[in-house]
Amino acid sequence: MSKTIKLLLTITVILISANCTQSQKQNAETFIRINQVGFLPSDVKSAVVLSGSKIDQKPYQIVDRKGSVILNGILPNSSGAYGEFPFSYRVYFSKLRKFGTYKMKIGNSSSYDFQIGSKIYNPVVDSLLQFFKVQRSGYTNPRLHKVSHIADATSILDAGKVINETHDVTGGWYDAGDYIKFVNTTAYATYTLLFAYDFAPHKFSFDHDKDGVPDILEEAKIGLDWLLRAQYKGKKLIVQVQDLRDHDVGWRLPEDDPLAFDRPAFVGIGKNLIGVYVAAMSLGSKIWREKINYPEYADQCLTAAENYYALKDSAPDVDSTGTHYIDKLFAGKMALGAIELFLATGRKDALADAKMYGDKDGSEVWWSWGNIAAYAHYRLAKIEPRFGDYLKVNLSSFNKNKEKMLFNEGAAYTWGTNNTLLGVSLQNILYRDLTNSNEYDTVSVYQRDYILGRNAWGVSFIAKIGTEYSRNFHHQIAYLQNGYLPGGFAAGPISKEFLDGYNIPFDKPDRFSKFQTKDAVYRDDRMDYVTNEPTITANATAVFVMGYYSNR
Repeated sequence: MSKTIKLLLTITVILISANCTQSQKQNAETFIRINQVGFLPSDVKSAVVLSGSKIDQKPYQIVDRKGSVILNGILPNSSGAYGEFPFSYRVYFSKLRKFGTYKMKIGNSSSYDFQIGSKIYNPVVDSLLQFFKVQRSGYTNPRLHKVSHIADATSILDAGKVINETHDVTGGWYDAGDYIKFVNTTAYATYTLLFAYDFAPHKFSFDHDKDGVPDILEEAKIGLDWLLRAQYKGKKLIVQVQDLRDHDVGWRLPEDDPLAFDRPAFVGIGKNLIGVYVAAMSLGSKIWREKINYPEYADQCLTAAENYYALKDSAPDVDSTGTHYIDKLFAGKMALGAIELFLATGRKDALADAKMYGDKDGSEVWWSWGNIAAYAHYRLAKIEPRFGDYLKVNLSSFNKNKEKMLFNEGAAYTWGTNNTLLGVSLQNILYRDLTNSNEYDTVSVYQRDYILGRNAWGVSFIAKIGTEYSRNFHHQIAYLQNGYLPGGFAAGPISKEFLDGYNIPFDKPDRFSKFQTKDAVYRDDRMDYVTNEPTITANATAVFVMGYYSNR
């Protein structure tokens, strides 16, 4: 063998060795995933660790801001591989209860800061509510943009037929990152904000703008006002404002929309829509009568609720009008509408209907804008405790699912995963209020923690909450305002196969690439309308759940 060949082989071996060493170094990285907001003193407290090297039985420390060691512990044995990381660990430190700011350390790796305190969730709720101001349309004093879409709607689409007439459905909220409005999601978001206040007024009576009305009710009235306008000739509802052309004209602020004076409204009716509509209007009427002392407005809401409830027997089960948010079920929403109408009026026929529909729907074992029967079962259980059993069935399923998942997710990934996960927490909150049982508290806390950083990517899915958070939302106003979106809440992860099916032309390289798996992918990219678009439905759910953990 010549000296030249030997030299080349030696260099090759050195390069390969160097590359292997560098690869091993990268693979040996350790990442600590933790709720970046923190914990209430009594919470179960935990973190998940992803590691490229085996660190079973290695020490960890909790240190305060000064670097002083507050707690020592030993890592358990590995829970197995996660994605490209061959080792993973769940770490528990619930005995840490002292108020303060801390981080977890394992060798040279540190977590992001987290707090222990009693009021650490108050700013989260405040931020989430601000998102609704950004979503406001029309003459509603919106945030981050000007008055917009003042001609809604410019024509009517009824059963596919174009009717050349206008109908005032100005105001309300844009549903997500685009400029379409929907009765289904508006009614859900409105009801959830109202329910949050009704459920825990001591947590939701804050009035930061000092106008005499709790902030959450001020925002809910944006929804109620629009729902009142969404009545169409007393027989149908404005189901949707604007069509899919909204997605085709480029990124713009709402006041610069070239389609501003060409926004048709779809009309339709179905028991699914009647149920959630009546629920929102009935609860709105009750609150404005009893808490705000505005009987004229309460009467408007109640009249709308009763008029549309009277249509239930002639309406189809499910309305299929429009382009999005088509329900598969209706009984849960009808049960909710009926029980809220009973609570507002004392009508015994509505109570009988609520029980019938509540049993017809049964346990949905899910949560989304279309699966909200747990609200109805909670209300009914206050009258007949047996309806609480439906919640227990749901929670038992979520609890079993969490045991199979490294990050303790209570439900499978779907479009809108984060809303579903917080819906798991929401159902536990309702069940705990009914039974005073803490049986499912851990599954509730794990879902909350997942949203705030205890996930594969180590990201808080709420803008500017925590240290590492979602930044590049699929949201036109945010993008055109230098990425600023107060209270923006990302939709959350989905399977790689699902996301790949949409062939999204991503805007930037994936900063979380090493943490993606075939089962769970999240892209913090403005083009990703599947995992990174905020919605009024998810924000409303988050307001309720984070509000439960707040302390006013």
